Amino acid sequence: MADTRDPSAEITRLLSIMAALRDPKTGCPWDIEQTFATIAPYTIEEAHEVEDAIQREAWEELPGELGDLLLQVVFQAQIAQEGGMFDFADCAAAISDKLIFRHPHVFGDESRDKSAEQQVKDWEAIKAVERAGKAERGTLDGVALGLPALTRAVKLQNRAARVGFDWPGPGDVLAKISEETAELVEARDELGPDALEEEFGDLMFVMANLARHLKIDPELALRRANAKFTRRFQSIESALAAEGRSPQDSHLAEMDRLWDKAKLAEKAAR
Repeated sequence: MADTRDPSAEITRLLSIMAALRDPKTGCPWDIEQTFATIAPYTIEEAHEVEDAIQREAWEELPGELGDLLLQVVFQAQIAQEGGMFDFADCAAAISDKLIFRHPHVFGDESRDKSAEQQVKDWEAIKAVERAGKAERGTLDGVALGLPALTRAVKLQNRAARVGFDWPGPGDVLAKISEETAELVEARDELGPDALEEEFGDLMFVMANLARHLKIDPELALRRANAKFTRRFQSIESALAAEGRSPQDSHLAEMDRLWDKAKLAEKAAR
């Protein structure tokens, strides 16, 4: 099916549909009311749904999820066009120009014969030029505030590491985790809720740094931990339901036993 459709025609069709939905006289009341701020959360949600489909390898769902994400771009471009700011063509041109600028070894005269390490260095040099053009002079400038907190923590730490502000290795980070854990306990026992929240945040920040040193994506690791918890708890519910009961009819010791049983079953299935 993909081979029989004209991408340009489908984009034009989508842009026309979005314009119709936003028409002040004949459009959809909900779509007309939306702003950049109200649409932004949906954009984030749709991006997560794309990732979810990929993680589940639900390839038949992926075109629809990518379409939902594309709609977010089209929606915001339409809002901008109505305000005389920019339009969809400007968005497409911006990313095309950026890709060409960042790949001189493909679209320019530079050689492609370079190591992955050298390519990373070149990439960072190119991005530094871009940041300078945006008057982003600080090392941490340009790290988006809207990123998930763990992801932003890693990006901030990576930026700082490029100028030498980093621990030598994971062992040093683990030592810092012990220090932050002790400070969290002290805050719990002796200080107020604001200090407790601050110390918890410090511990989470260092945990993200440990993930970076271990070359682990902390967001992905936590999502997998969430999925594992969900599977095992659902196993508890299924075991109790087989006896006509629910978790409310059980007790912690029994649920712990069922949890351990589910854990052993998962290990045996590997």
